[in-house]
Amino acid sequence: MSGQSPKRSSPLQLRRGKAPITSNRVTAVTSNSPTNKPWGGRFREATRREVEQFTTSLPFDWQLYEYDIQGSLAHCQALAQAHILTRKECQAISRGLKQVRQELHDGTFPFLESDEDIHMAIERRLRELIGPLGGKLHTGRSRNDQVTLDLRLYLRDAIQALIQRLEAVELALLDQAKRHIDVILPGYTHLQRAQPVLLAHHLLAYVEMFERDKARLCDARTRVNVMPLGSGALAGTNYPLDRQMMAQRLHFPDVTRNSLDAVSDRDYVVEVLGALSILMMHLSRLSEELVLWSTQEFGFLELPDGFCTGSSMMPQKKNPDVPELVRGKTGRVYGHLLSVLTMLKGLPLSYNRDLQEDKEPLFDAVATVHASLAIFAELVRRLRINREKMAEAAESGELLATELADYLVLQGVPFREAHHLVGRLVQLCQDKGKDLRDLTLAELQTVSPYFEADVAEWLTPMAAINRKNQLGGTARKQVESRIRLLQKQVKRTF
Repeated sequence: MSGQSPKRSSPLQLRRGKAPITSNRVTAVTSNSPTNKPWGGRFREATRREVEQFTTSLPFDWQLYEYDIQGSLAHCQALAQAHILTRKECQAISRGLKQVRQELHDGTFPFLESDEDIHMAIERRLRELIGPLGGKLHTGRSRNDQVTLDLRLYLRDAIQALIQRLEAVELALLDQAKRHIDVILPGYTHLQRAQPVLLAHHLLAYVEMFERDKARLCDARTRVNVMPLGSGALAGTNYPLDRQMMAQRLHFPDVTRNSLDAVSDRDYVVEVLGALSILMMHLSRLSEELVLWSTQEFGFLELPDGFCTGSSMMPQKKNPDVPELVRGKTGRVYGHLLSVLTMLKGLPLSYNRDLQEDKEPLFDAVATVHASLAIFAELVRRLRINREKMAEAAESGELLATELADYLVLQGVPFREAHHLVGRLVQLCQDKGKDLRDLTLAELQTVSPYFEADVAEWLTPMAAINRKNQLGGTARKQVESRIRLLQKQVKRTF
């Protein structure tokens, strides 16, 4: 039985758990005898059907086909340069590989049930197209170095695509910050109102997080971007293959230095999954705030209708499904990181079939983060900020208690004493049902004679904000400067 592959997709468009095999086309499978397998020479008994179904990776690794063909073309050139293939043989194999690529691109590639993985499917089809010559391509190469090459090529593209999606979220946050530069809201610690800050300053905190996420992905890419081809199954190869030439053809700046490590290394997978887990943690924190801020209890913003759903029972409901799902999918990405770490922890050198289990977690994590970033960029752009509600929440005099303590410090009072004295003022306000700003100068001076008439200038939210005029503070001047710098920084090409 055979079928058609899906149309060519980006590295981030996955089909989880579904093989690209359908029953609308039938191609004869000669038999399941061991001699039909590329490795079947030493076997007397055919692989059991249930074992083939259990061990196949084609349902998920088919999406590596473009990278597999890129690697095969480079390997073919290396074989020709080493005089293992003639120039004409190299040209014939290259033409055959390009035809296979076109079939996969067009969705006409005839997958068979006997195909173990995308690598064997491509090799099998190449031999069908050009005859026994196709069998020469695998000279000096193992699936062990072939698979990790494909995965590194895939990740290189995936990281670039993720960075672009991440930049779109950052630019949406920067746009909201710039448009709402004058909006004040309470800053929180322990989810309790603490001090007034600019909304723009709050939003920029997430841009700073995402900038670190980009840096982590770029740093991980330096270790992804090392070429393992030429390592063979584990010990290298007996053929004089020019690994540096292959690396240049595939745009790798370096090659691996130990064949045992090269075929069994999945540190780069763990590293990318770790970076994606931290990125999702940041998205989840932002999601949590969007969920909280859109409640009637906060009312700081409204999520656009197109990103929400209603209740099947309660007509009044508007549910924040997108941020809730992003928050939930964070655990899914964490799980993939733990899955790969656990899979790797007991593996002896060098290659073990366990390593097949690296792809589904990685592919799904990349797809999940990619989709989350894509929808979040659009959501953030369309947020409707309730500036009046935020300002109202920031009007409480208690948010200015630290300002009073700092006022006393500038009068020469030690901070710990100033902190204690203002605490007494807060208690006085609670006893009298007053706001801190409603206390008269005489009432302030009952606690400390250092309070003078100019203390009133300290008791406005905007004054409190603009006094934080050091690098990294919430003062408008600092925030505007940081917005301008980040707008340039985010748009850098990585």
